[in-house]
Amino acid sequence: MLRIVSLQLIATVVVGIIAALLGGWAAMFSAVLGGLCCVVPNGIMAVRLFASAKTGTANPATFFIWEFIKIALTLVLLGITAWLYRDLNWLALIAGFIVALKSYIFLLFRH
Repeated sequence: MLRIVSLQLIATVVVGIIAALLGGWAAMFSAVLGGLCCVVPNGIMAVRLFASAKTGTANPATFFIWEFIKIALTLVLLGITAWLYRDLNWLALIAGFIVALKSYIFLLFRH
């Protein structure tokens, strides 16, 4: 799971660089913020699930609770980003979010 989160972070940086080349600084920050809205909740969930597996308290309910928290945190982060960042480029934000969200597909086709 931590490999997926690190791949999502790399994909976010790549999308940020492409957005900077195509749309300037505002697009770069928007793309990176969109990617971080996906990476941060996934990272928190990965660490919590890893910790519960290490202590032997992992069960399906733990997974579903943390999945709900991850989705709620993602929505909160997207809302905060839209509310606070005045130069938001919506296309770059959504592109960064989707690329980070779907970057795990590269790991599926790696082998």
